[in-house]
Amino acid sequence: MKINLVVVDDHSMFLDGISAVLSKEENINIIGVYNNAKDALNILDTHMPDLLITDISMPEINGLEFVKMVNEKYPDLKILVISMFKQIQTFEGINGYLLKETSSEQLLLAIDRIVIHDEKYFYKDYEKGNNVLNFHNAILSAREKDIVCLMAKELTTDEIAGQLFLSRYTIETHKKNIYLKLQVNNAAGLIKKAVYLGYINE
Repeated sequence: MKINLVVVDDHSMFLDGISAVLSKEENINIIGVYNNAKDALNILDTHMPDLLITDISMPEINGLEFVKMVNEKYPDLKILVISMFKQIQTFEGINGYLLKETSSEQLLLAIDRIVIHDEKYFYKDYEKGNNVLNFHNAILSAREKDIVCLMAKELTTDEIAGQLFLSRYTIETHKKNIYLKLQVNNAAGLIKKAVYLGYINE
């Protein structure tokens, strides 16, 4: 059977590379290659692939939000995330996760396992539990995004509370939730991750 794919990534070199690898396979058909999630969503309405391959760091709609949209609108569509971010290993809501440094052999194996054998495939073994980040829970709320943006401007907790007309305790609670959702331990890690996921600009 032919495996129909849609590939989404904002880096043209990566798109060119993965397209070159996949186009050599007789059993793989690339329906479309897109550099943003918005265009990819449009094609899904008319041409449903067997597998969606996407990054999690993209403009306009970041990968986390993109996956949530796809899960809600196309719950049966299988998703393989390929990213350079090693700390995010597994998610609820996707069928596989690979690093961009992955070999072409492992990529093809992942596609086969996910589409043909209906299995999940992650770049290394993992233990379910604390290592699992749920895509739906990882989406920051509008208020949390506001707080992240203010933290990026180096405002203190008290300054953020004053600007948003909230108590210090409320801000601290929001910050704890943000740290948990983004799986970071300090402000520096938070800013780096927020930039990577597209919540703030560099």
